[in-house]
Amino acid sequence: MKSTKRLISAALVVVFSLSLSACNMVAKTPEAIAKSTVAKVNGEKITRGELDGDPQLAQVTAQLKSQYGDNYASNSDAQATLKDQKGQLLDQLITEKLLLQKAKELKLVPDDAALTKETNSKYDEIKKVYGNDTTAFTNSLKSAGFTEASLKAYLKNQIIISKVADNVTKNVKVEDAKIKEYYNGHQTEFTEKPDTMDVAHILVKTEDEAKKVKARLDKGEKFADVAKEVSIDTGSKASGGDLGTVNYVNSGLDPQFMAAAMALRPGQISGPVQTQFGYHIIWVKTKNEYPVKPFDSVKETIKGNLLNNAKQSAFSAKIDEWKKAAKITKYDKNLI
Repeated sequence: MKSTKRLISAALVVVFSLSLSACNMVAKTPEAIAKSTVAKVNGEKITRGELDGDPQLAQVTAQLKSQYGDNYASNSDAQATLKDQKGQLLDQLITEKLLLQKAKELKLVPDDAALTKETNSKYDEIKKVYGNDTTAFTNSLKSAGFTEASLKAYLKNQIIISKVADNVTKNVKVEDAKIKEYYNGHQTEFTEKPDTMDVAHILVKTEDEAKKVKARLDKGEKFADVAKEVSIDTGSKASGGDLGTVNYVNSGLDPQFMAAAMALRPGQISGPVQTQFGYHIIWVKTKNEYPVKPFDSVKETIKGNLLNNAKQSAFSAKIDEWKKAAKITKYDKNLI
């Protein structure tokens, strides 16, 4: 009898072990992985398949393949980057899911016929860019990670989300006083032609070093010679600190640097100017400045820009409010 019990127990252990193995095998199939949950938003699932099938992720994957080769999946750095990118993309999908839920809640989703019509219209607008070249259009979709069906699905969701944004921001306004204030404070944005200057600089680590550089220049040493000797800006050092012609607007240079440079007269050399990079001595060689357009001629442009910014801020604040009130759960272990 004891022998029989032991045999039965052993058999049960084997069956149980086989069951566990079978479950693990099922869990690792591509189909099961695609169905695994990466997040829930108010009870609605976002699956691994939705995440992995997003066109943005296809572009990330293509970049990783280019950088690490076809075996990027076995590279720890590539996988860390992929997980980080997936996490960021998941946050976007969570926001999208929440907004689609809010669209239903607020009864903002158009009926099927209207939504299909608007989706097809936007799809046709994109397709028109390629004229009659269907191959070019298809190749462009593929390179962006889309199919015709997935692009239409994407457009459909964006149309619905835009209805939510319009509803949230319908009462946002910009007062005339704010428009005038912006105009007065950003004159260089509204010149008849872009204001420019030819500028050079010498960058050093400390204020004391910058003062010594200025003293040498005041005694008559050539700016280019001193720059080549002491500047730590490797990009401009060899050319004597020359940065070339720089636009006042969207220069790409540090804001503190630009403010100091714009305040100088043509031919003037600054004292030490501190930025995140160190201390600069700036030489403005020449300036080309143009008259500012009348306020009335740019008022509507400014109003449109300020209104867009205000609406974006209002919509972002509402999304944050909705997220705090929502029940959102993420399953990071299922990302990779």
